[in-house]
Amino acid sequence: MEFILRWRKGAYFVQRAFRLKRRNDFRRVFRAGTSVANRQFVLYSFKRMDEGVSRVGISISRKIGKAVVRNRIKRLVKEIVRHWMDQIHPHMDIILIVRNPVVGLDYKETESCLRHVMKRANVFKEVPKVTKRSDQR
Repeated sequence: MEFILRWRKGAYFVQRAFRLKRRNDFRRVFRAGTSVANRQFVLYSFKRMDEGVSRVGISISRKIGKAVVRNRIKRLVKEIVRHWMDQIHPHMDIILIVRNPVVGLDYKETESCLRHVMKRANVFKEVPKVTKRSDQR
């Protein structure tokens, strides 16, 4: 599967085909999918029978923080998952629910926590390697 990115306003963004957006899709994953959790994330996964790419949805409660904090976390999680789309099993719908401890984590720690929960959920075809990032915040 080739992962398609588009360029807009000086940055790459995930194409809409890879997003899980509709309420019915979320509901199906919650009801029929399996869940795995760690302290930072809850992951629901559901293997679809139809053809298509894997899709990811992110849910984050208002209890986590104000809109700026929530949007920053969503951008961070989307960026991490974007790099891993080639390693995720095809035809899979994934919902990531962000928990409160993620607020204080940087990129590398968030990536490690996400890799841990996704590995436990058996979402990867092959587990992605640890990336080295020089511009940590």
